[in-house]
Amino acid sequence: MPRLSVLLCTIICTVVLSAACSAPPQKEIDRAQQAIDAARAAGAERYAPEAYATATAALQQSHEAVEQRDYRLALSRAVDASDRAQEAEQAASENKTRARSASEAAVNGATAALRQLQARLKLAEEARVPPRELAPARRTAKDAEAALQKARTLLSSGDYGGARTAVSGLDEQIRSENRVVEAATTLRTARRVPRKR
Repeated sequence: MPRLSVLLCTIICTVVLSAACSAPPQKEIDRAQQAIDAARAAGAERYAPEAYATATAALQQSHEAVEQRDYRLALSRAVDASDRAQEAEQAASENKTRARSASEAAVNGATAALRQLQARLKLAEEARVPPRELAPARRTAKDAEAALQKARTLLSSGDYGGARTAVSGLDEQIRSENRVVEAATTLRTARRVPRKR
């Protein structure tokens, strides 16, 4: 009797698999397409490009297998595409969070350096440092304000890579001008030692 059950089970499984592979796996293909769409919406094209490309390639292979009437291969590729798309979505989310944090840190660092430069420029003016000596630092401060404004706009629109590029090298440039202004101010105040009466 157990042999009969095993044989019956094998026949049923074979029939089910044959039936499943005798028509295109449209549900699985649709599911894979939805997973790819979700990955794209999560920013996978930008933040997880390799995983996203693998998912889309697997879906394309699934469509090609359907055209060749190899429904078993089509099913396998559709399931693979769905899995890869979910991985791409998760990787995109993690990479996007990292990119946002790095961009915000770069913008905040440049903003702090700019505030320090503006404060030093004010002290330099009070110390009567000649304007021509402060001109490069003023230009740097003006350019930095424009770059930071652009970076903040890019941050708010979700373009974290663009925001980071907008302030790339800005922090060091501002710090360099900070040192120049500080040195000029120190030199000027040292010259203005009060006379003894």
